[in-house]
Amino acid sequence: MFPIPPTALLLLLLLYSAAPSTALDFIFNSFPASAAANFTFVDHARIDPPVIRFTNDSEDLSNGRAFLPFPIPFRIPNFPANATTTSFSTQFVFSILPQIADSPGFGLAFVLSNSTTPPRVVTGQYFGVFSSPPRTVAPLVAVEFDTGRNTEFNEVNGNHVGVDLNSVLSEATALAGYYDSDSQFVEIDMRSGQNVHAWIEFDGPGNEINVTIAPAGVPRPATVLLSYKNPAVADYIAAEMFVGFSASKTEWVEVQRLLAWSFSDEGIAKDINTTVLPVFRPGNSGGSSLSEGAVAGIAVVAVVAVVAAALLVSWIWWRKSGSFDEEDDDIEDWEMEYWPHKYSYEELTVATKGFSSEQLLGSGGFGRVYRATLAGNDADMAVKCVSHDSKQGLREFMAEISSIGRLQHKNLVQLKGWCRKKNELMLVYDFMPNGSLNNWIFHNPRKLLGWEGRKLVLADVAEGLSYLHHGWDQVVVHRDIKSSNVLLDGDLRGRVGDFGLAKLYTHGQVPSTTRVVGTLGYLAPEVATLASPTAASDVYSFGVVVLEVACGRKPIEMGVEDEEELLIDWVRRRYLEGRILEVADARIEGEYGAGEMEAVLKLGLSCCHPDPGRRPTMKEVTAVLLGERTEMEPRDMLFGLTPKHSMIDRDEDEDENEQEKVLLPQ
Repeated sequence: MFPIPPTALLLLLLLYSAAPSTALDFIFNSFPASAAANFTFVDHARIDPPVIRFTNDSEDLSNGRAFLPFPIPFRIPNFPANATTTSFSTQFVFSILPQIADSPGFGLAFVLSNSTTPPRVVTGQYFGVFSSPPRTVAPLVAVEFDTGRNTEFNEVNGNHVGVDLNSVLSEATALAGYYDSDSQFVEIDMRSGQNVHAWIEFDGPGNEINVTIAPAGVPRPATVLLSYKNPAVADYIAAEMFVGFSASKTEWVEVQRLLAWSFSDEGIAKDINTTVLPVFRPGNSGGSSLSEGAVAGIAVVAVVAVVAAALLVSWIWWRKSGSFDEEDDDIEDWEMEYWPHKYSYEELTVATKGFSSEQLLGSGGFGRVYRATLAGNDADMAVKCVSHDSKQGLREFMAEISSIGRLQHKNLVQLKGWCRKKNELMLVYDFMPNGSLNNWIFHNPRKLLGWEGRKLVLADVAEGLSYLHHGWDQVVVHRDIKSSNVLLDGDLRGRVGDFGLAKLYTHGQVPSTTRVVGTLGYLAPEVATLASPTAASDVYSFGVVVLEVACGRKPIEMGVEDEEELLIDWVRRRYLEGRILEVADARIEGEYGAGEMEAVLKLGLSCCHPDPGRRPTMKEVTAVLLGERTEMEPRDMLFGLTPKHSMIDRDEDEDENEQEKVLLPQ
């Protein structure tokens, strides 16, 4: 089969659609405008010659999908439903380039789907092709090139390749990179803008997917990066599947480009000519159609210019005895309106050893956190770096942070100060030496937190949230309560941290927002549908944390029976069956009384009531946890506790029959 030029591909597609048994073999070494007729573009995907773009930079939430305009048959007629017969080979070159280097990452996915518009796709998330976990509805297989880390999906890094079956929770993942000729692993930064060459081999009868990547121009590595083989693959392949690519993003700009694509379902896909592809680098949003040799020549000239400019800047700096970043370190008038305590960038650079990787405590969707030792201060601090696309957005964020910075409570991680450098805001917090709660209760922690410690942490978090909701002149809705945002101090006492999503509103008012934020598994039902977080939605998230602490497992757990994937549904089902104690964490068995554990589990279910109006307030929950309630109102039956009893010092011998039943939806 000869390679097919883009202008001639459309005729082949029409013939292929009419005769499914026809082999498909094509190659695009670029995507001119004339190639648009050969694709089905959905949402914001389009050809931006000579590449395919997937998202819209000006949209806060953007999806884009590009498919061949016809489905490919994957099963021979009259064969058993589980007999996948079509195999294929494909290779392509992509580039992913964020506008801000440390903004959250999103990535790109190669997709097999029985529909070009899968149902219930979440806008701006999950590569623009999946619905909310744990499973989407339509048969769908994807190979993700993920440039962001989601800890709730058990992802260990923000630069990996994964195989997905009907879910954004990957079945298998591997750090992005390749094995060179000496069998040494070389990591590839997929968010650098460099051109990445990918090869995917799909063995239909063997239900096997092999993925290999390398920088464009590097020969195909002999060792496969990621190999996934499982008979279950056949369950996610329909009789006919559309083939293409998909991507998404939120308010941060990340440009995902497809530069070339080759495909064959009758043999090995044709090799792509990578020497003529444009190269995209930071600050070069339009790209370049120059050859790599020309780009290299320009780079030499650029280096000379940069050196000359650096010498000039150094001379000016020496003459003025100022700073290279003097303008960025100047305090603008609007900054002083919000909060006077500002650290200098140089001070934080020294404190974090130049924001070195060895000082990195963690990273997530809202920035990186570094350990810092400030001069003249024996106590360690934590510095969180948050980027914004504009000074206006930064100013609005600063206004909220300034108000939150005035909050004072023993169970909140205290915000100490800030620093601004261009559009990056650095927030300085108390350092929590024992990390986050999730690292003490999930899987195989270095040291398992016992039952007494867990109860204390729950009470601490409840007190902190009660203060946010009721103890100030405005209601502070955290919007991202989860175990990884509960930090432990030196005494293993809990503090509520990470106010990057917090919203303020006046008591009695309803906050207005147009964007769903938070973490899957912790989001209250009304937030997912109405995007209106309230104090009650924080209560729901706290209820999930209560169940996590009592059960020792995450809100979404893969690798278990389908009916047990969602923690809340699992606990509620066992409660209705009268077997609620079966969900308790077996690793701490013997440390708790049966009545005590049952009360905690019922409290978690009460907080997770699907009706926001029937959830307790955090003030009420805190009073119950600390044993401060002296009167029982009818709605207290939600808590599953009797008056004057605390979950911290509860009498384990109390007759369980005296407990009120928790009110749950049937």
